[in-house]
Formats: sequence, structure tokens, C-alpha cells
Amino acid sequence: MKANIHGMTVVITGASAGVGRASAHEFARHGARIALIGRDEAALDDVRREVEACGGRAIAIALDVSDAAAVEAAATRTETELGDIDVWVNNAMTTVFAPLHEISPDDYRRATEVTYLGYVWGTMSALRRMRSRNRGTIVQVGSALAYRSIPLQSPYCGAKHAIRGFTDSVRSELMHERSRVHLTMVQMPALNTPQFEWAECLLPHPPQPVPPIFQPEVAARAVVWAAAHRRRELYVGSSTIKAIWANKFVAGLLDRYLAHAGYTAQMQDRTVASDRPSNLWNPVPGLHATHGPFSDRASASSPALWLDVNRNWLLAGAATGLIAVLLAVRRK
Repeated sequence: MKANIHGMTVVITGASAGVGRASAHEFARHGARIALIGRDEAALDDVRREVEACGGRAIAIALDVSDAAAVEAAATRTETELGDIDVWVNNAMTTVFAPLHEISPDDYRRATEVTYLGYVWGTMSALRRMRSRNRGTIVQVGSALAYRSIPLQSPYCGAKHAIRGFTDSVRSELMHERSRVHLTMVQMPALNTPQFEWAECLLPHPPQPVPPIFQPEVAARAVVWAAAHRRRELYVGSSTIKAIWANKFVAGLLDRYLAHAGYTAQMQDRTVASDRPSNLWNPVPGLHATHGPFSDRASASSPALWLDVNRNWLLAGAATGLIAVLLAVRRK
């Protein structure tokens, strides 16, 4: 998928692992200058070296995205060291796998402040710079769960729904201003990332993504494409499309189905280790990586994504073919 990113300055939150790390690699291959934001300084330095090996340039900024002042300071530093911010990717997240009644108010607040308010603070800092220049793109890394919630993930589902509502509101405000700043949301399927190894888990069994599962590089290609094209939303994976559309028409049936199948589908067939790490409040050293432990079940490509990014060409081709057929029939 082509993307004209060369020479742009890009900010990525949650850049030390998973989709953020894969996106940093992908932007680097397109020649971007990248500010890497995350909590673990050592992990960010590793990503910085990987970015440079891919042909990009990067700086590492260790901070917690729930701190609005720290996010704003990072934006200032990025422009001082790398130049005007062209693209801001909000991606940082943390969550709790548990039924609501087992989650403490403090833990729920913490997950929400990172996964939702972190996006708000990032968007604010980006817009403080982009609006006056009348250019720039903000990419919100979303999820099919921004439309169709599932059990045992209410902090994450609630945050993703909130991000979608927030983004729609701000997008309309920018349209009112006739601004050229663009907001886009990339709705992700289940991904093979480390979150299932280090997210806070109060379940009897370790969490797992609900198949079909995709590698984070698929998500990264979608993020980079969205950063270079003015698409309102981008759907990654057929499972995302199915979940979103099914929820529009049979939401009640999905409620009942997930009440039955949504628990076992999200848990592995083993007991949670007593020393399982949690990154809810603090980063977990040593586990930062692009991939999680599900590579044997994860796909490295998405035909649905290819169809989505190429839909204009496909529609044009179909229209041309139809016109040709009609003209041929008319000549007879």
C-alpha cells in the first residue's frame, strides 16, 4: 500500500510494543522522522535503534500519556528536534481483563485515563500546532470493539467507544472551521500483541485474542496508509467489518451470543500464573516486543484491508466494466 510519508514528522504514542512498535518500523521504511512515546525508556531506545536500521530517524520520549502536561512537553520537544508535526498517532493503551464487579475504581480509572484520556491529550497537543498551520493528520488507533463491546473488557471497550465519539465531535468542529486538518480512525481486529501477556488480569485463565488473529504489521500498514489518505475510517480485517455491521442489525442477538461464548473464547486453556506481570500502573521491563505469543495462529495479511484501501479503484473498474457491457448491448 503506497503512502507518501517521506520526510514527515510523526508522533506515535504506545510506541514501545505491539501496534505502536510495528507502526514505527513501517513509518521508518517510508523515510519518516518519528517521536516515540511510551513509559519504558529502555524499550523506546530499542525501538529508536530499530527505526534507524529501517531508514528513519527517531527520538525516544519516556512519559505516561495520562499526564497532559507531559504530552504537551513531548509535542514541543518533537517540533524542536524533528520539525513541525505532520502526523500524530494515538495508540497507547492499558486495560483490565475482568468482569466489572471485580475491578476496583482506581484500576478502572487508570485504564480509562491512559486508553481514553491519553488520546484526548494527544489530540489536543496535535491540534494546538496543526490548526494554525491548517494541515496535519491525527490517526486514532481504534478497534472493532469501538462498535461492538464484548464481556470481560469493559474498560477497553468503554474507552474505544469514547474515542470514537470524541473523534466524531472534533471532526465536525474542524469541518465547521473549514480546516484542512484530518482526523481518521483505524478500526482493528484481534491482534497478536504483548498486551495479553502483561495486561492486568483477574480471570482464572490467561487472556487471548478472539480469532481470527492478525499480526501487528497488518495494523501498522493500515495506520501508515490512513496517515497519508483522507479516509474517515479504515476497517482492518473481515472480522472487524462483520462485527460492526452485525451490531447495526442484530445487536441483541450478539449480546446473548457473547454472554454464552465470549468468556471461553477470550481465555486460554491454562491457569493464570501467580507471578503474572501487570503493566496497568507501571511498565513491565523485558516484555516489550512487536509480537505476542500467538504467531502460529496469526495472519500476516488481510484481503479485507486490501479491498478497503483499493475500493475507489475497484468501484471505478466495476463502473467502467458495466458501461462497456451496456454499450455493447446497445450496439446489438
